[in-house]
Amino acid sequence: MLIKESYTDVPTKADGKEGSMRIFLFHPTIPNYSQARFPGVVLFSEIYQVTGPVARFARQIAGHGYIVAAPSSYHEFTSPSPLNYDAVGTDLGNDWKYAKTLAAYDEDASLTISHLLSLPTCTGRIGSTGMCLGGHLAYRSALDPRVSATVCYFATDLHNHSLGAGKHDDSLARAKEIRGELAMIHGVRDTHVPPEGRDVIRKSLRDAGVVFSWFEVAWAQHAFIRDESSKGRYDPAISKICFEILLELFNRVLKTDLGPRDVGEAEVEGGC
Repeated sequence: MLIKESYTDVPTKADGKEGSMRIFLFHPTIPNYSQARFPGVVLFSEIYQVTGPVARFARQIAGHGYIVAAPSSYHEFTSPSPLNYDAVGTDLGNDWKYAKTLAAYDEDASLTISHLLSLPTCTGRIGSTGMCLGGHLAYRSALDPRVSATVCYFATDLHNHSLGAGKHDDSLARAKEIRGELAMIHGVRDTHVPPEGRDVIRKSLRDAGVVFSWFEVAWAQHAFIRDESSKGRYDPAISKICFEILLELFNRVLKTDLGPRDVGEAEVEGGC
């Protein structure tokens, strides 16, 4: 499947501050099918904005028949250009991660979802995904009832409620608002989301009755899907497996009209 890349700038006004956010679009195209329609996926980046690895990940998803929209998360502080994978870029990304308000993060997600839904080529089914900071933002986007499927790669600041200005988010506390299905992916050797932190996330989702799948990969570290400047942590084999997890969820939920989920749990047959 071919991919057409473009971008659009949308106005923002969170916290009473008028601005503009760039959304990078990766649109699948099929020759001779100009009216083809596809589900949409919001892709939230790590702290470096839409870098080469994030764009390649977007193309990979788009190539399977999804319109991918990747917002520039730090539009309040800098241009849409990505930060460098170096000490300066890391420090800036981490500083801005905690300078930006939750309201601003949530507005970004809402605007990006709305933009996808405004496209005549979108079917109206929306998923989300992201890594690191973007994993947490993908989780928060699942609080929007328009999002039906979400895949979070090593979501940071989720277990200790520390996203955004004031470092006191309500993401896990609002888990009961999630109506779609989640897939949570972590590396066992991820020092950013330690074992006790992963336990907190899993228990919170279970207690809230969220429909979710949980994956912990034995030898994976933080940023294991980043194929550039990963400090030796990139694992292509594990990344491929995790991408299949993403496709299974997105293909089942976004490309199939399942109708509303029945109330209650289906009976599970016991025995061998």
